[in-house]
Amino acid sequence: MSDGTPNQLGTYLRDRRIRLDPATFGFVGGRRRTPGLRREEVAARANISPTWYTWLEQGRGGAPSADVLDRIAKGLMLTEPEREHLYMLGLGHPPEVRYQPVDGLTPRLQRVLDAMPLSPAIIKTAMWDVVGWNGAAAALLTDYSKLPREQRNILRLMFSSSRIRAKQGNWESVARFVVGAFRADVARAGASGSAEVTALVGELCRASREFEALWRDNNVVAHGEGVKCIQHPDAGSLDLEFSSFAVEGRPELGMIVYNPASPADAERLRALIESKAV
Repeated sequence: MSDGTPNQLGTYLRDRRIRLDPATFGFVGGRRRTPGLRREEVAARANISPTWYTWLEQGRGGAPSADVLDRIAKGLMLTEPEREHLYMLGLGHPPEVRYQPVDGLTPRLQRVLDAMPLSPAIIKTAMWDVVGWNGAAAALLTDYSKLPREQRNILRLMFSSSRIRAKQGNWESVARFVVGAFRADVARAGASGSAEVTALVGELCRASREFEALWRDNNVVAHGEGVKCIQHPDAGSLDLEFSSFAVEGRPELGMIVYNPASPADAERLRALIESKAV
């Protein structure tokens, strides 16, 4: 069911159409009575019938298919948020998520992490590759800058690193939670069954019987928030509250922020961070 009326969809299409410069697309010559592309030009770019497109703008074309909306979005050069809005007006739901592998962070996102000097924070992909972290996370969790990129994966570290395993207050519980949250994340990002996920799961199953058993359980959990206990070799036992946040417009990314659960934990964490910064 559409989230908007046919007239709302038509108005939105017309608004996007008249904002486009015909010369950008090679449509030159002849005087135009109205700004932007003509309807038949959008239809040609979208590879749909001019009559069908005209009917959509006039609010009498019925419910378009997802394929038609994608063609129109491409023809109108819509941004991803604009394409999502087009789906909401035309079909009443957002488009299916397109999984996109991530290669690094924008400087703006890194500045968000760095603005929390006493709160360890990371940004991870749906594959649980850590692609961003701040100094506090490097001090408390792992200094990811010292690891090759392929090793900056939370699942690989959890099931192959004795150092990371020793840091967990209850490794078995944490491992079960991580695997369940990973399964939920790849589904949410549209990556289930992708070659990347299949390869990673296969690798982990071969390397760890514990991961294989947990994966076969098909457990799914929401990351959300909770409390994590870390046994740090320098700072001792630390309880940290964690909260997970989606990165707007980037369904393949998630941010996790850790905060001390008590004043005593805060003091130990501050001392650890300051010692690593020297």
